[in-house]
Amino acid sequence: MNLLPLNSLLPAAAKTDSLRFRALASAGILLVALLWSSWTTLTAMADRWERDPQYSHGFLVPVFALVVLWHRGDLLKKATWQPCLLGLPVLLAGIALRLFAIRRELEPLDAFALLPTLFGVVLFVGGKSVLRWSWPALAFLTFMIPLPFFLDTALAHPLRGLATAISTYALQTLGYPAIAEGNIILIDQVKLGVVEACSGLGMLMTFIALATALALVSRAPLLDRALLIVSAAPIAVIANVVRITATGMVYHGFGSATVHAVLHDLSGWLMMPLALLLLWLELLYLRKLWVRRQHVTGPLAISGHLSPG
Repeated sequence: MNLLPLNSLLPAAAKTDSLRFRALASAGILLVALLWSSWTTLTAMADRWERDPQYSHGFLVPVFALVVLWHRGDLLKKATWQPCLLGLPVLLAGIALRLFAIRRELEPLDAFALLPTLFGVVLFVGGKSVLRWSWPALAFLTFMIPLPFFLDTALAHPLRGLATAISTYALQTLGYPAIAEGNIILIDQVKLGVVEACSGLGMLMTFIALATALALVSRAPLLDRALLIVSAAPIAVIANVVRITATGMVYHGFGSATVHAVLHDLSGWLMMPLALLLLWLELLYLRKLWVRRQHVTGPLAISGHLSPG
């Protein structure tokens, strides 16, 4: 008498649910282990988000990653939960990278090692179709990782110089006797210093993350979404230049340190709405710029009357 395995007697839907349950249980166990082993790294990142205004958006990155997963729920319904052994070397590579970073005391690399580890967990437990559903959200988690100090500094200095030069030119165009000396803008007897906090790096990082998030959930064509991400950097620079220029105009007109301090803080809060407005105007322009291809299934209708020749 031949005995069939119990799993072969189950209907296909039951088999799928069983595989999904086992995959979710395995993923849950691995994620708990990953959180436990990476708790020190995660708390260090959260501390950086709290102390450094440039990375205050880090608290929102995991939340929006969940939104991206929910937005791509249709792909999850079609996914076949089939563990893939290709995820094992990716997972091991992430663990090895983290061990190397801990041994060398490289905090940025330690934080970055979380990404290949997560990719490896998803691929190993859920397979390629589950990874196809989740990879944009996993990749978006990159924005919660603070940049290394040397890269932070390397980006901040050129951005300060660029913001100073363009703001000085804008003030001159508006009729103000502005001269740039290093990272200081002189307007008559007024000195406006473009300090490290005014480099716009924080705005740049936050706005690139926001533009990427909008591109991930948008149903616009791929080209429009790519242009959206690429244009995030110049839009952030423009918003920072508007902030510095407006601060210089008001400070020159009133010459009050109190007014300057209030305007500086207020303009900092208004940079993001201004950048979002520019982003929205760009989307409207792109919608009018590209001609969408229309699929015609039947014969074209002919309007008007044909006169006999």
